[in-house]
Amino acid sequence: MNILLSIILGCLAGFIAGKLMRGGGFGLIVNLILGIIGGIFGGWVLGLLGISLGMGLVGELITAVIGAVLILFIASLFKK
Repeated sequence: MNILLSIILGCLAGFIAGKLMRGGGFGLIVNLILGIIGGIFGGWVLGLLGISLGMGLVGELITAVIGAVLILFIASLFKK
């Protein structure tokens, strides 16, 4: 059940990140996939910085959104 919840949170984070990024990211499907990857990446980056947003659902969503925005930003550098 945790894996399913993580996938759902990652998809939601990808959707939110696509709305936050200028140009809307790469389309809905790619944004959702990048959101799942971004959830992992966001947890890693915030862990390196020593930042903890809590272990609740909202904290995990914010972490995933931060990671997804970072992934979308990095991917947009290669898109140009």
